[in-house]
Amino acid sequence: MTKWTKKAAPVGQPGPEPALSTYQRAMRDRLLAAPVVPAPEPWRPVFAYEHGVPVGGLLGIGFASHPDSGHDLVMVVSHDGHGLFDAVTGEKIARDRDPDPDGRTPDTSADLSCPGLGPIAGSRVRTAGLFGGGFHTVTADGWILEVVAPSWPNDRVLLSRDGGLPHAGPHGEGWWHIFHADHSEFRAAGFSPSGQTIDVATSSDLSLWTRCPA
Repeated sequence: MTKWTKKAAPVGQPGPEPALSTYQRAMRDRLLAAPVVPAPEPWRPVFAYEHGVPVGGLLGIGFASHPDSGHDLVMVVSHDGHGLFDAVTGEKIARDRDPDPDGRTPDTSADLSCPGLGPIAGSRVRTAGLFGGGFHTVTADGWILEVVAPSWPNDRVLLSRDGGLPHAGPHGEGWWHIFHADHSEFRAAGFSPSGQTIDVATSSDLSLWTRCPA
């Protein structure tokens, strides 16, 4: 008697990815060749450090507004607690090394928010970073921020004006490569709700640019 056995069909293997088009290759090459440059006027860096201010174990960041000065504030959530920076002066105006466990990290809240501190105590700040979330990528007057990764996993942050994306003109005129996350893991980037601040966060540092007078 012959015993027949049924062989399982081989698991389908994904085919090779299609090759990049000529346009895509040119775009990738253009992005890879663009060096990091200062953001154009009226933007200026808030911190003097090359990669911003060091924040070890950074998990996420969020924006708020100072109730007295009206300055944008940036709240930083890290493994070492919470901090609050004035986004115009760069001053660290509040620090909590031992926040309440219920709000210590953004993932404890459905909206990724953490309790405020210092002048914004009693409020909650929605964050973006390791656990998700996001910020504004366009301002009301036409500035655009985007994150690209032509050599993944090293993200690049590009700033442009009035639709001047990388394919629309020379680097340093209509668009600027302002940050390269080649030293730490990228966390988040975007504009504040007021449109006056740009933030870029990695797992090890926070960089800010403002267009408010010092």
